Amino acid sequence: QGQLVESGGGLVQAGGSLRLSCVATGIMFRLDVMRWYRQAPGMQRELVADITREGSAYYADAVKGRFTISRDNAKNSVDLQMNALKPEDTGVYYCNTDEMRWGAPVHNYWGQGTQVTVSS
Repeated sequence: QGQLVESGGGLVQAGGSLRLSCVATGIMFRLDVMRWYRQAPGMQRELVADITREGSAYYADAVKGRFTISRDNAKNSVDLQMNALKPEDTGVYYCNTDEMRWGAPVHNYWGQGTQVTVSS
């Protein structure tokens, strides 16, 4: 059974930076779009950014110009570089992706989440 393992969260002051990493292990087939979500206390989980295998990226309006998503297909990994962090970026960040077989998604994976706390 595959899994996604995240790292890199922590506590940082407003204006600071953090880099989140996510590695897929035990997944035999290719991964589709890789995504980062976040969930603030009392709020719904929201999509922050995603990236295709070809490197095409999407960003939520709230993070455009501050966050950069990147992936390494050979390593089955995705990173999220977060700069100019704001207190409203605080939340648990989750990595997410689909395992593809014969061109169709067969399993959706979630990481365990990593806490990001931005102090004002």
